Amino acid sequence: MARSLGDRQATVTIHYAQTLDGRIAARDGSSRWISCDESLRYAHELRAGHDSVMVGIGTVLTDDPRLTVRLAAGTTPTRIIVDSALRVPLSANVISDGAAPTIVATTFHADRAREGALLERGVRVVRVDADDSGRIDLVALARELPRCGIDSVLLEGGRSVITSALRAGVVDRVVICIAPKILGTGIDAVGDIGAACLGDALTFGSVETWRCGADLIVDASLQRVVANV
Repeated sequence: MARSLGDRQATVTIHYAQTLDGRIAARDGSSRWISCDESLRYAHELRAGHDSVMVGIGTVLTDDPRLTVRLAAGTTPTRIIVDSALRVPLSANVISDGAAPTIVATTFHADRAREGALLERGVRVVRVDADDSGRIDLVALARELPRCGIDSVLLEGGRSVITSALRAGVVDRVVICIAPKILGTGIDAVGDIGAACLGDALTFGSVETWRCGADLIVDASLQRVVANV
């Protein structure tokens, strides 16, 4: 699941907030706000420190986020929507607000008319190969993004694209905000990444933790496999 060193692709940092029992949203899908005000400000600092902020189409359809930097100093990065079928509404904030450049990443099978409508609104559409399930091949996308001037990605969710990124081995770093709350039932932060036993678990080369208001931040870098030459 880990990629070899030397592959030319954008670095990917996953960031999300979760409860103590690993939920990123309640059973009804609500997630505002799991984290405290201090953690929200830190989340905006992370956005400002990356070339782009990425979410899946499910997050756009559910939350209609703006993905801008508002609570910290800095410039809003390019916004990337992972959308294999170009379902993003033209009225979505990331398409219509003009607050920052937006890229919609899709597959070669997506509708050309929908692409044209997005292009008319100043949105850049990037097509890459699909994976075996018909979704966007995130390895291909990570390799394509530097050609768009993007070398770093802050991946904020949701669960499906977080899981896919971890499973594909494109993630370099995870920053998790853990709030002192328990939901019991809800949406898990991460789904099946193909780890059948503890030996298959993703491991981390460095881990830092600190308090951020009432929350705990865990900042960990994934270990990398050095390619044989």
